[in-house]
Amino acid sequence: MTDAAGGDGTAGRRRAVPAPGKTSRVRMSAAQRREQLISIARQIFAERGFDATSIEEVASRAKVSKPVVYEHFGGKEGLYAVVVDREVRSLLDRITTALTAGHPRELLEQAALTLLTYIEEETSGFRVLVRESPLMSATGNFSSVMNDVAHQVEHILGAEFSSRGYDPKLAELYSQALVGMVALTGRWWLEVRKPRKETVAAHLVNLAWNGLSHLEAKPGLITVRGR
Repeated sequence: MTDAAGGDGTAGRRRAVPAPGKTSRVRMSAAQRREQLISIARQIFAERGFDATSIEEVASRAKVSKPVVYEHFGGKEGLYAVVVDREVRSLLDRITTALTAGHPRELLEQAALTLLTYIEEETSGFRVLVRESPLMSATGNFSSVMNDVAHQVEHILGAEFSSRGYDPKLAELYSQALVGMVALTGRWWLEVRKPRKETVAAHLVNLAWNGLSHLEAKPGLITVRGR
């Protein structure tokens, strides 16, 4: 049976068709929205630093209102803390996992290559870590990660120093020097990206290892000796 208009009675029950050019938006879960905001904030903090980043821009790029960001993180400081904490743990986990070889030279190679790989693959994260911020605490920045790595290297060097007749108490000094050399070189390579990371790592290890192989038991300064 048809209605007066000659239809089959379903004309009034047809589904509404979205207007051309419009698509229905899929609502994110709270967890998905949080991850989206962290990802966007990570990129902006890397580009501009903490001071120049605003909640307004984070919200705008995420296409949400500012209260949504505040609901998840309480403010810019809370959002920044989450981003930095994730990067610190990510970099430290990478380096700790990489330090598996038994020979000290291989350990140096692994540490250097792992840092350079992180810089290559997670450039935004590394930029966030090395940017100065008033919120950076002693336990939440790039320096803290490098200090943790230096402590691991210190134990390795301490054993090597003892076996070679050097003062093991100096292992802390040498570990800081070695890790600092790799870290500063990594910051330089972040901008130039050449030569390739394997070549950079090889030269770092060349300088460090050959230097360690010919250590003087009691070094002195040449400029002081003649006085």
